[in-house]
Amino acid sequence: MAIVKLSATERRRLSVFFTCLALAVLAWIFTTLSNVYSYGVQEVLTYKNAPQKRAFHSLQPDTVKATVQGTGWQMLFANMNKERKPITIDLATLENRNYVVLSSQLKQINIKKEITQQIISIDPDTLYFDFSNRLVKKVPVQLMLNLKYKKQFAVSGNIIIKPAHITVSGPTERLKEISVWKTDSLQLKDVTETINTRINLQSVKEGNLNVYPKTVQVIIPVDEFTEKTLDLPVKLINNHNYDNVKVFPQKVKVTFTTALNRYPDMTEDLFEATADLDLWRDHGYKSLPVKLTRVPPYCKIVKVSPANIDFIIKK
Repeated sequence: MAIVKLSATERRRLSVFFTCLALAVLAWIFTTLSNVYSYGVQEVLTYKNAPQKRAFHSLQPDTVKATVQGTGWQMLFANMNKERKPITIDLATLENRNYVVLSSQLKQINIKKEITQQIISIDPDTLYFDFSNRLVKKVPVQLMLNLKYKKQFAVSGNIIIKPAHITVSGPTERLKEISVWKTDSLQLKDVTETINTRINLQSVKEGNLNVYPKTVQVIIPVDEFTEKTLDLPVKLINNHNYDNVKVFPQKVKVTFTTALNRYPDMTEDLFEATADLDLWRDHGYKSLPVKLTRVPPYCKIVKVSPANIDFIIKK
């Protein structure tokens, strides 16, 4: 293939040509994108002022196609922006009819929109709703936790949720499916002290449901834990046919962890250790395993020594 050799003058002319071509293309793109266009975007709907005495559900999806008027630049950036804020629809008119006309709310909707992102129409323009009697139900709050404690620290008492139950109102069939209402996840690391905070309940994803209140107070007692050892007497159970049974040893050492503020209160009376004689009679055990049948809450058993005891039966 022949190689075309250009003189210095020809190379300059060619460079000028391509520079001018690039500038012309850029100028055309800039001019085109500066023109005003109407373009469609998907908008997510949220609702406010839901009827208090009428339960309802929407008969169409919670997204609509909105026609927005703006420049080509705005259309370009709108397509790039995937995190658009939802538009809020006022449901006050549902108190006496079963539909809402969106075009009548464009002024209120556009107040919260940027001046360059004004909506000129929405498809569909009318939203229809199905109604049923509105019922009220109380359900327990389910606390969602993701806590990581510092070494030797842990929950030391009952977790308190105020209020422990919240009120949900909505259609009868929908309320049958709701047995609890979850909170947002509480995530903390290196916890060393009692937590006392307010947590939001998970948001309502359906316009025909109302939840009250929206937040709850959560108190999680946290304390440092340490080990303690007690000597516990072993109680023999299921001694149906034998009056005189001796166990060796008569006491076992139980090592457990407990919160520092409860350390002095951890006494033998709070525990119970048992050995089941049925294991010998029914299964031929030669020594009986020790089982702790009563342990205070928030205590973790480290070990029982010995784990098995010997016994002598005198008939």
